[in-house]
Amino acid sequence: MFNPTPSATLRAIALGGALVGVLDATDGVAYFGLTAGNNPIQVLQFIASGALGPVAFSGGLAAAALGALIHFGLSFGFTALFVLAWIRSEAVREHWIAAGLAWGVAVWTLMNLVILPLSHVPPSPITVLSALHGLIAHALTVGLAAAFVSRRTLRSAGSAA
Repeated sequence: MFNPTPSATLRAIALGGALVGVLDATDGVAYFGLTAGNNPIQVLQFIASGALGPVAFSGGLAAAALGALIHFGLSFGFTALFVLAWIRSEAVREHWIAAGLAWGVAVWTLMNLVILPLSHVPPSPITVLSALHGLIAHALTVGLAAAFVSRRTLRSAGSAA
């Protein structure tokens, strides 16, 4: 059985969550900057609007900071779930690239079809371009990033029990 130490597991979650958060935020700021003309503060306020509703858009830097906290909280949470799958599933470890890409697609799907509709985020249609971009970007910046860090951090941390 694969059994990494708690410190290795926490290191994988910390490094992976940070990498996922930075990569996904960079992608979001670039995409929404190019397609909607939003600046980074507006992108973070949009994230905060999930909790605050439309008032987030007039909340200044405080709302943007809340958006950053929410974004990184989700990044660490989704990475922790992937690390757990890595530890428990030999198939995930053996097919880490495919597992990571699939995880990113699953995260985008969950966020856009379940979590965002249940939040206070203003509704907006999912276009072919936004779906294609979101699926590819999440496959790479969320899934593959979490898988890469898990592989690098936990590859030699497990032991046979």
